[in-house]
Amino acid sequence: MTTGPGPGIPQARGLDARSRAVVVQQDEVLTGEAVALDVQPVGLILRVAGAAIDMLVTVVVYVLLVVGLTSLVNDGILPQNVAQILSIVLAVTMTVVVPTTVETVTRGRSLGKLAVGARIVRIDGGAISFRHAFIRAVIGVLEIWSTLGGLAVLVGVFTPRSQRLGDLVAGTYAERTRTPPLVQREIALPAGLEAWAAIADVGRLPDRLARRVAQFAAGAASMHPAARARLAHELAAETRPFVSPVPGVDPETLLFAVVAVRRGRELHALTARAERVSRLAR
Repeated sequence: MTTGPGPGIPQARGLDARSRAVVVQQDEVLTGEAVALDVQPVGLILRVAGAAIDMLVTVVVYVLLVVGLTSLVNDGILPQNVAQILSIVLAVTMTVVVPTTVETVTRGRSLGKLAVGARIVRIDGGAISFRHAFIRAVIGVLEIWSTLGGLAVLVGVFTPRSQRLGDLVAGTYAERTRTPPLVQREIALPAGLEAWAAIADVGRLPDRLARRVAQFAAGAASMHPAARARLAHELAAETRPFVSPVPGVDPETLLFAVVAVRRGRELHALTARAERVSRLAR
């Protein structure tokens, strides 16, 4: 995960965050604070399940209404031609108007999406508007209703976030809303390195090396002193080229400091994302 500075950790003097190039990976969202957050798109199977629930509810309601129209025609209350026109209007209403209204009012939710824990959001993670919902509903007539979802599934298989054709045109995707709670695991910053932490660049560590350093910090207390010192020396030697500036501390202190700063900034990014999801749910 690529994160920006955590709370209480200011930017280095003279560095304009807006002028820096930020690389955003496929499953990341760039926030207004220039923080790239990992997102959790809903998988294709869950998307199909949610769509199936919505389709089932729509078909049941449509059939009940058509039965009602038929009874009105049989009772002589409505002429046959009027009933046919109303059935067409009803079909358009159920397949376009209702989905557009529901997703607009609920900010990307529906009965099926609630069941699978999903929400439709914009590519940047924000709430969708009427325009997004309308585009999705109109194209859904082709890819969902006309092909019984076959086209939507085919497109979803070849898109990284299981987006259907309507999502690609509207600029949306399905985001997971049921995420596990954050594990609060504090790694204390070694005393005396507060000033260094304020300007430290520790985000360039390769993922594999970052995991090894984090594992060392978590299990150092249970290691044999000799093995602990040797491993700390090796990891510090690998870590120094990716840390700027390098503090003048012993290898173990350096590793604990790097882990503390990275954890703090990642926790800040995750907390910001949780708050954003909470605001969208209101």
